[in-house]
Amino acid sequence: MAAKNNETGAETRDPFLGLKQGGTEIYFVRHGDALPDQDEIVMGDYDAQALSDLGRRQAVALARRMALYKPTAIYSSPVGRAVQTARPTADALGLEVRIDDDLREVELGPIGGEVDGMTDPAAVAKLLRHRLREIAGIAVEVGKWSVIPGSEPSTALRARVNAAVARIHAAHPGERVAVFSHGGAINAFFASILDLDRDYFFPAANTSVSVARVLGERRLLMALNDITHLREGGLLEESARLPTE
Repeated sequence: MAAKNNETGAETRDPFLGLKQGGTEIYFVRHGDALPDQDEIVMGDYDAQALSDLGRRQAVALARRMALYKPTAIYSSPVGRAVQTARPTADALGLEVRIDDDLREVELGPIGGEVDGMTDPAAVAKLLRHRLREIAGIAVEVGKWSVIPGSEPSTALRARVNAAVARIHAAHPGERVAVFSHGGAINAFFASILDLDRDYFFPAANTSVSVARVLGERRLLMALNDITHLREGGLLEESARLPTE
């Protein structure tokens, strides 16, 4: 129920979109590190790769933190690195990982070379790192995926991520929910909240937590790119040495 104005008796909206008013608090988590060394590499593109050893440790550290928030539901992009990041949290809380295709990463046009036909794991690992550094450079310097020909339009990216958020809110009013996704998709959602022209405006760290509250059509930014769990787990320095991938 909305609060009452003491002078007029009229109902007033909660400006903070609180859970008691039916708001949903959504914890957006970027996946863990997913660029294995050549001894763990899978022959395929980035989406074929599993979490690296570091990524798995990041996911475990994250799960300890998420257990404090006690989300009642967990959603994930269908991409393996996001699902694998979600599983330790899901196991700790006894929850299933619900897949929503609209939480997938931005679809990019060709950039930085292709791995098709490559058979040398070391060469695949090197190419993927080079490709992702190129993508990171565009993300940080330009902030708009349209400079890569053939990429998903900004309006389409923002629309599908917001559609996923609207479905999650409708299914979980008054609850906390964890959403495991990707740096580009997470950036696009928060850019839409802030009405930014850039689709990418902050370097989302692996397993970073960004928080929004949602109530009807209203959105509120609560936290951005929090990596406290990495510091507490002794993983901050190791994670920080990686490029933004």
